Amino acid sequence: MNIQKQQAMRTVLYGLAPLCLAALYFFGWRFIAVLAVVTATGLVCEWLMFKRYGFKVTESLFVSCTLFALSLPPTIPLWIAAMGIAFGILFGKMVFGGFGKNIFNPAITARAFVYISFGVPMTAKFIGNATTLGFFPAGFGTWISQADSVSAATPLVTRSVGVLDLFLGFSSGSFGETSALLILLGGIYIVYKKAANWKIVLASLLSFVLLQTIFWASGLQIATENGLVAATSPLTALFSGSFLLAAFFMITDPVSASQSTDAGRWIYGAMFGLLTVLIRTFSTWIEGVTFAILIANMFAPLLDTLLKSAKAKKKQKSVQGGAA
Repeated sequence: MNIQKQQAMRTVLYGLAPLCLAALYFFGWRFIAVLAVVTATGLVCEWLMFKRYGFKVTESLFVSCTLFALSLPPTIPLWIAAMGIAFGILFGKMVFGGFGKNIFNPAITARAFVYISFGVPMTAKFIGNATTLGFFPAGFGTWISQADSVSAATPLVTRSVGVLDLFLGFSSGSFGETSALLILLGGIYIVYKKAANWKIVLASLLSFVLLQTIFWASGLQIATENGLVAATSPLTALFSGSFLLAAFFMITDPVSASQSTDAGRWIYGAMFGLLTVLIRTFSTWIEGVTFAILIANMFAPLLDTLLKSAKAKKKQKSVQGGAA
């Protein structure tokens, strides 16, 4: 099989490598099984489209598969993981014409599909203890089963995990969202290597923290199943869930993001950060990252078109003014 090489995609994989190792360390060998099933399924889907329509199989596939696997909860059934990536690759990427033509991020398209279709498995939380989510050997060498879970989502639901545990990774959640430290290190690496645009990342972080701070400082009360609770502090909200992972590795996807102008990048990133806070706060979907990315992806082409058109008109007026 001839796979088109993409250095930027390979750089992203290098940035994700510490998160994969952490997933293996904290949650055991089941992560390897999930990653293997997801990658094999995604590769078959792209190969079939390649054979039928001549689309190229690119290294971006491995980034999509790795991101999707890292976004899944430790107890996800393997068959659901396979169905998710098949949907993401076929309907989030290949139906648009393959890499470079897709509107939506394939990994987040896959996550949205399984999140909506299989709500209970996607909101199951692994219950950690001293031998699983603590220090060595943590969960290394274990095999998590569905019996190890209860119906709950990320630490965004319980709000009982300390900031330090969220930062280091000693908390429950999806495979790749537990350690904010490793996400930051990998994210800074891909920004430094210019595989991700720093303007989109910074706009996402600033808008998220700003709106979350406003809600928290104003004493906003949020309706939950257990009654009204206060808005989460900005630091806890930032380190909880998959926002950091998405801000560095998903929203910066070079195809589905706004990339034509610097203004578009700032607006696009800010849109994602604000939408994440709003969806987390006022909707029943406690983890708002998935839908925030899809909405931002939808507006990216329009945003680029409007800004390029405005820039062209401004340039034309400038030329006409100079000629006069």
